[in-house]
Amino acid sequence: MLPVLAIVGRPNVGKSTLFNRLTKSRDALVVNLPGVTRDRQYGQGKLGPKPYIVIDTGGIGEGEEGIDSAMSSQSRLAMQEADVILFVVDGRGGVTAADEQIANFLRQLNKPVYVVVNKTDGIDPDVALSDFYSLGIGEPIPIAAAHGRGVTTLMEDVCEGFPEQFEDEDEEEDKGIKVAIIGKPNVGKSTLVNRMLGEERVIVYDQAGTTRDSIEIPLERNGELYTIIDTAGIRRRGKISETVEKFSVVKALQAIDTANVVLYVIDARENISDQDLSLLGFILDAGRSLVIAINKWDGLNEEARADIKEEVDRRLSFVSFAKLHYISALHGSGVGDLFDFVNEAYDAAMQDLSTSVLTKLLETALVENPPPLVSGKRIKLRYANPGGHNPPIIVIHGNLTDKVPNSYKRYLVNYYRKALKMVGTPLRLLFRTGDNPFEGRRNKLTPRQEHKRKRAKKIFKRKK
Repeated sequence: MLPVLAIVGRPNVGKSTLFNRLTKSRDALVVNLPGVTRDRQYGQGKLGPKPYIVIDTGGIGEGEEGIDSAMSSQSRLAMQEADVILFVVDGRGGVTAADEQIANFLRQLNKPVYVVVNKTDGIDPDVALSDFYSLGIGEPIPIAAAHGRGVTTLMEDVCEGFPEQFEDEDEEEDKGIKVAIIGKPNVGKSTLVNRMLGEERVIVYDQAGTTRDSIEIPLERNGELYTIIDTAGIRRRGKISETVEKFSVVKALQAIDTANVVLYVIDARENISDQDLSLLGFILDAGRSLVIAINKWDGLNEEARADIKEEVDRRLSFVSFAKLHYISALHGSGVGDLFDFVNEAYDAAMQDLSTSVLTKLLETALVENPPPLVSGKRIKLRYANPGGHNPPIIVIHGNLTDKVPNSYKRYLVNYYRKALKMVGTPLRLLFRTGDNPFEGRRNKLTPRQEHKRKRAKKIFKRKK
């Protein structure tokens, strides 16, 4: 198994900057504000032939109240999961009471610990390091994570005993079906993720906007691999005041773009808002398979449930292809069935289509409902072929295809969807107009051929 490194420390010492440096990514948010990282963020890095897994954690603050307590709990879980711990401290701030508390906890774990003194650029390293020998957990190592100074030297020491990876194993790991959990803040996304995983992996706190990063978590269920992506809640642009939350919105939208299936969560106790419709429109434009979960369904009376179903039918008709499921993430009712819907939507988006089947279905659809006339001319659609997956794309060839009205396009989409049993995935049609092979041929006649054509035309008129 790959070695696991946990990056821990108090808030705003540069843990996420070091995480991005080790994973060569920008997966962790880096903003000059304490407490930005709240959940465990997993990434993969490599030094030469030696790969490793890195865990970025929320800062362990000096207070243990409210969400700070949950952040500290997540950091402690990461320390217990790790093989090696990188204890990051601020070289400019010196040793604090929080640093000493963390050092006391690390001594009890009996694991390799590296004291990483960050932000040493522009100052005397010896002066910066001298204060941290008092922690008594190893020799401090100076780095400047923002500029990459000292990071390679640090990792050479850390990875010295790590196993090397053979070339035939150096392939990208199959992450299975990538499922992004999307929705407005405080609709129960993190509760749902924890229920799907069967453990408290992400922070659940009664405060909107608790999740700010997009967290990727691998999962295996009934022999099927998944990657669950818990995303930050997305608010209307006018309500986004913090810079860090703007970054979270971008990461949530990026999660939609990279996912195979989007599991959209709606709070049953709130009305479907324009923001919900906007997000669903983004998912539709991205061509992602979609499963809609109406959460917090428990405890509602029959009248309230009937009102919600009526509103869903009225406002979500444009994503009628998506399976709708009523769940309670808190109590677990209906959550297990979501995996079946995710699999069904993914299989529909990735199914292999053949030209012969698509063309035969097109011919049948044309017989049942022919295309309309355009300026007295009939639109002719000749054949269809597959054009891609996720979402499925069907390319239809013919003439005057640029004149096909939207109503007839919707008819063909619905016909193909019903015939191919495509549930949970959008379907796109592309129309291609073929060139007429006889167009312009008359201009290529020789003068003698043109003379004969005119003479034959005169004789035909005389006989007539």
